[in-house]
Amino acid sequence: MTGSPIYREHHPKWLRPRMSTWWWLEKWAFVKFILRELSSVFVAWFVVYLLLLFRAVRDGDGAYQNFLAFSANPIVLTVNVVTLFFVVFHALTWFALAPRAMVVHIGKKKVPPFLIGVGNYGGWIMVSAGIFWFLLR
Repeated sequence: MTGSPIYREHHPKWLRPRMSTWWWLEKWAFVKFILRELSSVFVAWFVVYLLLLFRAVRDGDGAYQNFLAFSANPIVLTVNVVTLFFVVFHALTWFALAPRAMVVHIGKKKVPPFLIGVGNYGGWIMVSAGIFWFLLR
């Protein structure tokens, strides 16, 4: 044998199991996770819709009437009903997650997660009651 051996770089094949596109349908926890992520799109739509309403009110009666006509469109009504579901779902899942994500100490004692959750829901009820009182007075 003459000369030096030929060197070939070795690249092993990685074991990559096939994952279905619908992997998240296997468990309810995964479905909730994906729906929560999807709900962000509807929360964004709600913000845009609210900003359009504020602009219409600012611009006068004609702009407000145009906004009402836009809002009466069946497609917009359907999107807003779906948005209501997703915004409530987003809020409920957020409040369920917050006690696990927040660690609150008073002095040297840790506040139980249950009290953090109750505080969040209590605050939500108080703000909602204030808004209802303001709108229905």
